[in-house]
Amino acid sequence: MTALERVVREEWGRLVALLLAQFRRLDLVEDALADAVATAQTRWPDDGEPDNPSAWLVTAARRRILDRLRAETMAARKEPLLLVEATRQPQEGVMADDGSLVDDDLLRLVLMCAHPALPPEGASALSLRLVMGISTADVARLFLVPEATMAARITRAKKKIVTAGIPFAIPGTDALGERLDVVAHTAYLAFTAGYAPGSGPDLLRAELAGEAIRLARVTHALRPTDTLAHLIALMALQHSRRDARVAPDGSLVLLPDQDRRRWHHDEIAEALALLEATEPPVPVTALSESFRLQARIAAEHATAPSPEATRWDRITTLYAVLEQVTPSPAVRVARAVAVAEAEGPRAGLLLLDGVELPGHRLPAVRGELLARAGDRAGASEELARAMALCDNVIERAHLSSRLGELA
Repeated sequence: MTALERVVREEWGRLVALLLAQFRRLDLVEDALADAVATAQTRWPDDGEPDNPSAWLVTAARRRILDRLRAETMAARKEPLLLVEATRQPQEGVMADDGSLVDDDLLRLVLMCAHPALPPEGASALSLRLVMGISTADVARLFLVPEATMAARITRAKKKIVTAGIPFAIPGTDALGERLDVVAHTAYLAFTAGYAPGSGPDLLRAELAGEAIRLARVTHALRPTDTLAHLIALMALQHSRRDARVAPDGSLVLLPDQDRRRWHHDEIAEALALLEATEPPVPVTALSESFRLQARIAAEHATAPSPEATRWDRITTLYAVLEQVTPSPAVRVARAVAVAEAEGPRAGLLLLDGVELPGHRLPAVRGELLARAGDRAGASEELARAMALCDNVIERAHLSSRLGELA
């Protein structure tokens, strides 16, 4: 990975927040930063990579923004506006419930995107694209919609922020509460994109998953809620297995085959303590209960001493309740996997009858369950279909390997 690719992938949101804190113009910031990246793509191969790639991009983008502001000032004959925009400093932090000072530009950016003037879906989608740097195609996968639909949704959200003059700021206590669920949902989707990238060469993006956890933690520090606590516990339990999920050759290691000594047991202990401290959840919301149930499922895996000792009966019960709380095709597929472990592959396959889910995960699960049930021809057909739909290099290689074993 080149330095430019790393910066764009890992630091895009921070660069946007840094520039937005100074200029307060989302339209100018995004365009200028994109222009700076395009310039770097042509110049760095010949000139060499700068010592500080992030600073180079910020400087280049800042010059472009100032050029645009000068042009606007000349056109409008309002030179004082240029001085205000170019010299405005980031606002001070706000006080958290525990008395500490919270000053986080990425949180400001997410809270700006979570403004109630934007629909929740548009707010989360814009945050994922703008703050986390997740591609529009992968954001579309997370929302189970076509890429063109998602691109239009993100564009509308950006225009709304600009036209409505939504401030780049952490709102007051009264206004903050109504945005917390959007922030929690955004962090959850960002973690999902890092834990199981829909495309690209990586099996997981640990830095993205870690940033999602950090966002949830700093938001929880600002205003503690059971929803955020359950979410942090869920993400920490899943993230604790990151080192064991990838083999030395970069291939996928399934949960039953993972070396549990490589799990981060300190993170598991912290998550379990947080989960216990917030039960029973009062008051219960669908989002909070969804995160709690998913965390409980992850805890069953995390506390099982071996794959054979996993309490699949408990997991199937939790999934059944989760499907009642937040019914979706993705939950049904996950429940089918658990039922197959507890009652056999045929029982899992029955749950998948009539289920429709975009992407490769449904045919991949069907293929695996058919293989376990002895239907090699049906399994091969489903796995081949999953391969054709899979845009993640490592997962596609795993599907290819399974297909070869069946052949």
